[in-house]
Amino acid sequence: MSGGVYGGDEVGALVFDIGSFSIRAGYAGEDCPKADFPTSLGAHVEEEGPAEMGSEQENTSGRSFYLDTTALHVPRAGVELISPLKNGMKKLTELMFEHYNIPAFFLCKTAVLTAFANGRATGLVLDSGATHTTAIPVHDGYVLQQGIVKSPLAGDFITMQCREMFQEMNIEIIPPYMIASKEAVREGASPIWTKKDKIPPVTKSWHTYMCNEVIQDFQASVLQVSDSPYDEQVAAQMPTLHYEMPSGYNGDYGAERLRIPEGLFDPSNVKGLSGNTMLGVGHVVTTSIGMCDIDIRPGLYGSVIVTGGNTLLQGFTERLNRELSQKAPPSMRLKLIASSSSMERRFSPWIGGSILASLGTFQQMWISKQEYDEGGKQSVERKCP
Repeated sequence: MSGGVYGGDEVGALVFDIGSFSIRAGYAGEDCPKADFPTSLGAHVEEEGPAEMGSEQENTSGRSFYLDTTALHVPRAGVELISPLKNGMKKLTELMFEHYNIPAFFLCKTAVLTAFANGRATGLVLDSGATHTTAIPVHDGYVLQQGIVKSPLAGDFITMQCREMFQEMNIEIIPPYMIASKEAVREGASPIWTKKDKIPPVTKSWHTYMCNEVIQDFQASVLQVSDSPYDEQVAAQMPTLHYEMPSGYNGDYGAERLRIPEGLFDPSNVKGLSGNTMLGVGHVVTTSIGMCDIDIRPGLYGSVIVTGGNTLLQGFTERLNRELSQKAPPSMRLKLIASSSSMERRFSPWIGGSILASLGTFQQMWISKQEYDEGGKQSVERKCP
C-alpha cells in the first residue's frame, strides 16, 4: 500500500446496494447478487433476564435482532419491526472504517450505477422503488443534483391503495403465520380456516409487515397499468383475473386491476389526493429534464432508464413510453431503456456496482483506511462522485 491508495489487481470488492425495502449483496464481477434480504429487522427488547435463546444476534444492551427473511417470518412475542435507514450515508462510512475495520471503501450513487449497468454514462434514471419514485439526471457519470425530482407515489402507495380497497370490500387480510388449515369455498364466500394454536402475542408492527407481504403478492399477480388514461367503460370490459388469499378467500378482479395503479400516473383520480401537488410518473421525468441545462436535454430524453421493483407492474413501461412521447418536445428523440429481465430491473444498481468494482481503474478510486484516518468523512465528498 503506497501513497494512501489501497489496491492491486488481486483485490476483490464486496458490493452492497442498500434500499428502503431490501438489501442486495454479493461479489464484484458477478452478474447478480448472492443475497437479497429485507432492510427491515426485528428488534426484541429484553425486560429482564438473559437474552432469548436462538436469537440471530444478541448484544449487551439487552436487545436481540432478527435479520434475514427466514428469521423475520418466525412469530415471536414482543418483536417490533424497525427499519434502520435514515439518510445515514456519511454515518455508513464511519461504521465501515471504525466499527468493522475494513481496509477500503467506496460510496457511489445508485443512479450512476444503474446508468453503468445499462451501458450509459449519460441518461435520466427513473427509479421507482418502495418509498419514492425519483428521476435523477446523470451526465458523464455524475449526478446533476439540481435536476433530481422525487414523488412519494411508489410501491408503498400502491400497497396502501390495495389495503383500502380490501377494507371497502370487507376482505380481511389473514397472513399465513396464523393459518393452520383452510377449506375450499365457493368464489366470494367467507373463508373457512383454522387458526394455529399457541401463536405468541406478536406486535402490531410485525403483524402489519406480514399483512403487507400478502398485499404485495396481490399487487404483483393482479394489478396492471392501463396503456392510456383510466376510463371507466374500458376498465369495465377488462378481463378478470382470479386470485386466492392465504385464508382461502378467492375472487375475480376486473376494473380494480387498472384503477389502483392509475394513481402512479394520474394522482388526481385518487381519493384523498385531489388538488394535491404530487407528480405522476410522466411528470416526474419531464420536470427533471426541464430543470437541466438545455444542451444536455437531448441526451437525457435519448436515454430514459427505468429501474426499481415498482416498475415491474405489468404495463408500466408501455404507459410511460406513451406519456413521454406525448409530452416530449417534437425535436427530441425519445428512447426508453427498460430491461426485459425482472431480475436486472430490480438489481440494476447492484449490477452497475459489480461492473464498476471489477474494472482495473477502480483500484485507484476507493478510499483506503489510511486516507480516512487522515481526512475523515470529508474524503467521501472528495473521492465519491
